[in-house]
Amino acid sequence: MTFASLRLWTALSLVALTLAGTALADPGAMSFFVTSSGSGKGADFGGLAGADRHCQALATDAGAGQRTWHAYLSTQGPGAVDARSRIGQGPWQNAKGVVVARSVQELHGENNLTKQTALTEKGEVVNGSGDKPNRHDILTGSQPDGTAYADAADHTCRNWTSSTDGSVQLGHHDRMGLRDDAPSRSWNSSHPSRGCSDEALRSTGGAGLLYCFAAN
Repeated sequence: MTFASLRLWTALSLVALTLAGTALADPGAMSFFVTSSGSGKGADFGGLAGADRHCQALATDAGAGQRTWHAYLSTQGPGAVDARSRIGQGPWQNAKGVVVARSVQELHGENNLTKQTALTEKGEVVNGSGDKPNRHDILTGSQPDGTAYADAADHTCRNWTSSTDGSVQLGHHDRMGLRDDAPSRSWNSSHPSRGCSDEALRSTGGAGLLYCFAAN
């Protein structure tokens, strides 16, 4: 075999391996992702049900629409809903088949959620701290244990209906912030936003993205 032939054979082999790896990825097995896009109206999804529809639509486009998808969001006020109570029991894996958590308890404890594992429904890495633009702020409206806030402050942009006034609690999908402390490393409850509009969310360090979990 000539050197040129060897190089061609090697290149074709690498292509074949890449295609084989792609073929092994089963979209239907995905049970967790970060949305590749927001609502287009900041934190306004038309309420919790609208956020769920956003997750469902993106999952369907990615080939995982046979599952029931819920946004990891809490609400406030009468009948408040905890994010942790609406995402099923796990385990959850990303678009590449990597498990990010085996249970609700592990998800809110020592989980495997990082910039490299918190992929979109397309299997893409989301920009984090140090990238331009930074998109690591993920909407949650939740406390670190995944429960709703019970105080009078707005942590959910008026229960996901405001694109102007209010604020929302955010998590860092890359587990990085301005300091090396627990809030900066929190995937679901790092700090509040500067407002509820797309502009306010961008200026804080995000793009109005959500965590979506298969609840079944």
